[in-house]
Parts: sequence; C-alpha cells; structure tokens
Amino acid sequence: MTDTDPEYEKHGGFPVFESADPGPGFEPFVTGMRRLQDLAVSADPDSDTWVEAAERVAELVALLEPSVADEGAAPAGRMPSMPGAGNLLMPPFRVTKMAPDGVELTVPFSRFHVGGNYAVHGGVLPLLFDSVFGMVIHAGGRPISRTGFLHVDYRKVTPIDTKLTARGWIREVDGRKAFVNAELRDPDGALLAEANGLMIRLLPGQP
Repeated sequence: MTDTDPEYEKHGGFPVFESADPGPGFEPFVTGMRRLQDLAVSADPDSDTWVEAAERVAELVALLEPSVADEGAAPAGRMPSMPGAGNLLMPPFRVTKMAPDGVELTVPFSRFHVGGNYAVHGGVLPLLFDSVFGMVIHAGGRPISRTGFLHVDYRKVTPIDTKLTARGWIREVDGRKAFVNAELRDPDGALLAEANGLMIRLLPGQP
C-alpha cells in the first residue's frame, strides 16, 4: 500500500503504531487498573475509605502526570500481547484470528461495563464493534479508513463475566467504501448483537 500511496502512514495525521516495550511493570499496572475500574463502580465503603482512596489516586496521578506522551508514543493500545492491547478504554479482548477473510476475538465484559441489571451497557457494544471494524480493515489489507456509519441490532442481553466471541468481516467493497459486518455470541453460540457499517478509505491529507 505504501508503494502506491506514499502518504499512507500520514493520513489524517495518524501516528505509526508499532508494538511497544514499556518494561515488566506495565502489564500488572493495566491489570490492576482494570480491577480498580470494576471497584470504582461497585464498591460502597465508608466515607473515610473514599477519602483515603482519593488521596491514593491523587498520588498516582502525580506520579504519572509528568510522563504524558503524544498519541502513538504511550504503550496503551500498542501491546498486542496484552488483553485489549493494553488499552483501558477497551474490554480485555484477545484476538484469536486476524486474516483477510475476517477477524475473531474473545471478549469478557466486567462490572465496569454494566448498564443495569448486571447486563453490559448498550453503548459499550458499538465501541467494541467499531474496534472490530478497524481490525477487519487492517486484516483485509485496506488502507486507513474511518467509520462512515455503524448500526447495531441488540438480540439478547449481553452478560458480564462470560467469555464471549466477536467476529467481523468485509461484506462488500466499492472503491473507497468497505461494507463490514460483525457479531457477538455467547459460549453456546447464541447471537447477542450484530452490527453492520461502512468504512471509508481516507484520501491523502484527510483527517
């Protein structure tokens, strides 16, 4: 792709995302932060404990704030060996297939993702599907693209603390447009949600 489009890596100012090597502390840090996210929305301690927790969080912020880096330089999202690629925005998925005919991942949601009645919040699933669409475009050898639209149909309640399977594939290509599909299933194969969308290839210089 770079042979025919020398600006490929610069479309929209996208940084070149390469695997990071932050050292042995990053993975346990992210694991701990994922658990902390769960506790932040599920714990109900006394007021003194909240005060102490806030003080400890402030210490952590002060420790890390001097090291803020540009996009593409921080390791979050650049650790393919870690769940969710080390990105706390994403549920801790693991890619099990990355091929031109589609991608597959296992994905567990946790208490942090609950919308109500211990079910995954409906707004979390478009986030997952949009990420799957990006993986599908990359695996299919398509140039950098942005989402034109994303439609989700919710078929069943999506549970937490369950290893689910997400799949995505390119359905049709029309020039700069790639029409994509994705689905999320439970361990018994039941369809929980499905999505379809449009990914549009960026032209040189487009954001």
